[in-house]
Amino acid sequence: MEITQHCVVGLTWTLKDTLGEVLDELDSPVEFLVGGDDLLAKIEEALQGHSVGDHLDLQLEPEEAFGDYDENLVFLEARSSFPKELEEGHTVEGHALPAGCNPDAPQDLLYTVTELYPEHVVLDGNHPLAGIAIRIHLDVQSVREATQEEQERGTLGTGFFKIEAQAPGNDLLH
Repeated sequence: MEITQHCVVGLTWTLKDTLGEVLDELDSPVEFLVGGDDLLAKIEEALQGHSVGDHLDLQLEPEEAFGDYDENLVFLEARSSFPKELEEGHTVEGHALPAGCNPDAPQDLLYTVTELYPEHVVLDGNHPLAGIAIRIHLDVQSVREATQEEQERGTLGTGFFKIEAQAPGNDLLH
């Protein structure tokens, strides 16, 4: 079966920056809905017409991937507003920011704690890969028809490098 809109594709990948440093590697296939909200547009476009066993090598510029880095999405907040167990790398949902945080911080973002100081916390609302051109090697492991329910939802819930709120110690991007 060839990959078309509204099918489900199982992928493995190796993601690198333009210097060749591995940023992420997925050895076990993860399924994504093609034609929904799970994959970046350039990846969906490149997958069209391919089938199981195919390999693709793509380079995505920041605007095709996770956008340019926006320094206006970085906020310095009082350390005392956050739990003592907060660590660098933890994430905080914008709608769950503690009282007293900058009211201009967008509520619909997920913030990563990038630095901790005795009196302050640095929160970054950019995707961790924002501003980075990426190279991705994709392997197509499976292709199947999407169910009606999957098509209606528009996602399998496994968005491509979707960042989710993390429990301490969970630093996976995918």
